[in-house]
Amino acid sequence: MSLNKLYEQMILEHNKNPRNFKKVDPCTHSSHGHNPLCGDDYVVSIRVKDGIIDDIGFEGMGCAISKASGSLMTETLIGKPIDFVLDTKDKFINLVTEDDAVNENLGKLVVFEGVKKYPVRVKCAALVWRALEDALINTSSNNNTVTTE
Repeated sequence: MSLNKLYEQMILEHNKNPRNFKKVDPCTHSSHGHNPLCGDDYVVSIRVKDGIIDDIGFEGMGCAISKASGSLMTETLIGKPIDFVLDTKDKFINLVTEDDAVNENLGKLVVFEGVKKYPVRVKCAALVWRALEDALINTSSNNNTVTTE
């Protein structure tokens, strides 16, 4: 089986059975991500304790790529320090947008590498990551909204 087929199967599996598809309550950080062009709409909620992601979830609706991205994002980041989380976010965004991106230390997230061939889908893959970034950086309010437009 080709690597592309394996990646496709993983994305479909995470879409069908998303991990951490929930609201974290109580949460210390949250943000709403919305892509008005395709309708992807998710809220990312996070509980941070002592600088570590204690729990993270996402809920809402969207395409297979956006839901799988949220699922793999949450799996990857639980138990990780904020610096690692933000660094991983930067590496992921580079992975899906830059032709010369290095996919070091991204683990299963490399399944999204092929998304950069489809610019419209890049926004789908990046949406929950942008909401994550907004939630962690703009901590003064819990009702932020980010868009991919």
